[in-house]
Amino acid sequence: MLYADESNLDPAAGDFFVYGGIAVPGDHAQALSAEIDQIRERFSIPREFLLKFNPKPDQLEHESFKGLKQAVVEAAVSHGCTMLVSVTLHAIAKTPEVARRYGINTVLLGFDGLMNRFDQPGLVLIDRFDDRQIDRQLRDRFAVGARDLPYSKTMRHKHIVGIHYSAIGQSHFCSIVDIAVSSFRFAVNALSSEDQSRIGSAESLLKILSPLFHRWSTSTKVAEISLTFCPKFIEHELYREKYEALRTSLASFGVEAQQAITDTPSY
Repeated sequence: MLYADESNLDPAAGDFFVYGGIAVPGDHAQALSAEIDQIRERFSIPREFLLKFNPKPDQLEHESFKGLKQAVVEAAVSHGCTMLVSVTLHAIAKTPEVARRYGINTVLLGFDGLMNRFDQPGLVLIDRFDDRQIDRQLRDRFAVGARDLPYSKTMRHKHIVGIHYSAIGQSHFCSIVDIAVSSFRFAVNALSSEDQSRIGSAESLLKILSPLFHRWSTSTKVAEISLTFCPKFIEHELYREKYEALRTSLASFGVEAQQAITDTPSY
């Protein structure tokens, strides 16, 4: 199951928009859900509290809340979960809504590739949001698949058996994806802004998140299906420099992307 969500729709909050998902192995789902129950009990989180990256429960101090979120991510790692993210510069996207639509397309393509690698079926659950175009888009992604690829006009997502909606509180996996994707967004925008007051936190978060990214057995770099910079090539020099700087910074903290930043099509 791929639980997917966005982070940072507001361009004023950071340079980059991040859309991502956490792929949960079906044979680990029950055990992972039970472990999140245990983590919530250990930190005395009320059953009705909607656990997200923010806000924190009133009774927890900031450091305890950080420990709680780290425990959630580490549980996902221990149960073999995989993170897939799409990173888009707000300045390139026409609107945050457009960035989200393209982010969904990218993550679906990556998830289908991941399921193809393991020859397994996959079910996608997308966090609900308001967008008049989204129902049509998701129907098309299921019925037709990816469109306008450089090597094919259409390509069916052969391993995705369904695309549905979910919402925070309807499963513990919604909490996992919100915490993981928002943590990555925080790190990305801290590095992009070169905000020295947040660089230390960004480094800590990336070390915790790094094991969630998929790497092929022949490489230490994060596979492109797991970390994708969008668009695939960037002609504008200043924008390209922002992506290159981000890629370099992520690599210095253990998340080195397989995808290169380029100004020309590589296909």
